[in-house]
Amino acid sequence: MMGKLLLVEHLEKNFPIKTGWGQSKKSVSAVNDVSLYIEKGETFGMVGESGCGKSTFGRCVLHLYEPSAGKVIFDGAEVNMRNIDTYRKRMQIVFQDPYSSLDPRMTVGDIVGEPLVAQKLPLSRKERYDIVVDQLRFVGMNTEHMNRYPHEFSGGQRQRISIARALTIKPEFIVCDEPVSALDVSIQAQVINMLIELQQKLGLTYLFIAHDLAVVRHISNRIGVMYLGNLVETCPAKELYSNPFHPYTQILLSAIPIPDPKISRSKKRIILEGDVPSPLSPPSGCRFRTRCPYAREICSEQTPGNREVTPGHFCACHKVECGW
Repeated sequence: MMGKLLLVEHLEKNFPIKTGWGQSKKSVSAVNDVSLYIEKGETFGMVGESGCGKSTFGRCVLHLYEPSAGKVIFDGAEVNMRNIDTYRKRMQIVFQDPYSSLDPRMTVGDIVGEPLVAQKLPLSRKERYDIVVDQLRFVGMNTEHMNRYPHEFSGGQRQRISIARALTIKPEFIVCDEPVSALDVSIQAQVINMLIELQQKLGLTYLFIAHDLAVVRHISNRIGVMYLGNLVETCPAKELYSNPFHPYTQILLSAIPIPDPKISRSKKRIILEGDVPSPLSPPSGCRFRTRCPYAREICSEQTPGNREVTPGHFCACHKVECGW
C-alpha cells in the first residue's frame, strides 16, 4: 500500500421526491456526512442492511450520481462533474446484477470493447481486438465467447464479462457494487478469488460493497459499516470481527451463521428489534437509537461524531465515547 488513493470528505446525497400540489418539498437522505479514505492497493469493504446507502455512496464516488455536498479527492485532486470525464479511465464499476447490466443486443466482444470506444482511444481495429481478447483471458474466458450474446451465458460468466469490461481501459480503482449477491454460493467463491488474483496482478484498489459479512471478511483489508446513510464504524477487517465497538456492528456479527453446531449453540445471538426508520424522517441525534438496546437521552439530542477510539478504529457512538 502506497498512501491514500481515494479521500472522501463529508459526502452527502439527497434525492428530491414529488409531493402534492402546495406541499413543501421533501428529499430522501440516502448518504449523510460520510468521510473515509482508501489506500492504494487495498480493498475497503462496505457493509450494512439493504437500503442503507452503500450503492448510492459508491455511485457518488464515481459521480454517476452528483453528490449533494462534500468532496471526492482522487490521487490528490478533487473530482467533480466538470472534470469527471478525465477520471473515467482511472475509475470503473462492476454492477450488482449481471443480467441487467449487459446490453442483450451486443456481443461479448462489443461489450468488453465498449469502454475503448467511449473513451475515443486512437486504436486500430486489430489493437482493439487484441485488448478485448486479453481482458477476456484475464477473467477465464476465450475468443470463442466474443461473438456470443449475454443470454447464452450463466450468471457467473456474465459477471466475468462485466469485470472484463471494467478492466478494459486499465483503471486503478474499481467500485464492486455487490458483484456476487446475485450468484450461487459456489460461483461467488470463484468470482471473489478471481478479483483477489486480479488485484495482485494489476495493483487494483477496490471499494467492495456487500451485505454478506463472510464475503467481505475474506476480501477486505478494512471495513466500514453503514446504517441509514451514516458510516457508524470503520477499522481493519480482523479487528472488526474480533473487537466490534458499535452496537449495530455487534448485532450484525452475532447473526453470522457458524457451521460448528457446538459453537453455534453456545454463541449468544443479539436480536435486532424494530424496523429501519424512514429516510424521509430519520430519528434525531443517533439514527440507530430507535433500535439500540443501550440508547439514552443524549442519543436523541446529539449526533455522535465518528471518533478514533483506538489507532485506526473509528466509531460513531455515544456509548463507546462515554464508556457506559
